[in-house]
Amino acid sequence: MVLFLFLTHLGIGIMLSLLCVSREAGVKFFRFNAGLAATLIAVAVAFRPPGEVGLAARVAFAALVVAEASLVFYWGTVGRTLASIRPAIVGVANAAGVTAVVAQAIAVSAERSLGTQILTVTSFLSSVALLGGACTAMVLGHWYLILPSLQVDHLQSIVKVHIVSTVVRIAVVAAAVFFAIATWQPGLAPSFSRYILSIDGVFFWQRVLFGLGGPALLSYLTWETAKIRSTQSATGILYVDFFTVVVGEVLAKYLVLATRVPV
Repeated sequence: MVLFLFLTHLGIGIMLSLLCVSREAGVKFFRFNAGLAATLIAVAVAFRPPGEVGLAARVAFAALVVAEASLVFYWGTVGRTLASIRPAIVGVANAAGVTAVVAQAIAVSAERSLGTQILTVTSFLSSVALLGGACTAMVLGHWYLILPSLQVDHLQSIVKVHIVSTVVRIAVVAAAVFFAIATWQPGLAPSFSRYILSIDGVFFWQRVLFGLGGPALLSYLTWETAKIRSTQSATGILYVDFFTVVVGEVLAKYLVLATRVPV
């Protein structure tokens, strides 16, 4: 389930983040990223846990199939044909992807309070934004080796998106932790504050250190490096940044399933 959620969110995040990249990046850039997103979603579907029940889980799977089909169609036509209807195909893929993520969040938090469900939906969407922004920024940075004439403004723009998504992700995690501690009632379940201070809480602190602190620092360093037009150095930092995001979001998926707190 952890792998299923992670790959789904990464694939959909890449798909959504392409909306923030200029067409000047070139047809091959969009084709590569669309193919990468489609591959990740296909692998996620292959790892879909058996025995998922409930309307939300079925809606999530159906939306994921629609997003995958739309992505494959987009990948096969981008730069080749059907340019007039391609924006509609992208719109269908993005709408289906967001629907799948929201339905996944509802399925995961189905037995929890309304507040937890809302936070889980917000957490999943912010995870999608963080993963997609980090991956697309890394690939775009690498693309300057292929298109040296590409304006550095495009890298700066996607790094801005990554910084904003990191700030939003930190705010959502902080709200989820506060809500879990503030609404805990004795006798219902172990306190989340006790969990994070126990030996098992090492996963939470690793999630905070690698998945939030790391991207916050590294995205800022990338921004400062991009301002001096050192695209190779910025790309190197983005590789490390993406690694920390991946570690943090994998741990986040484990924690939401283990504790039902959408961190």
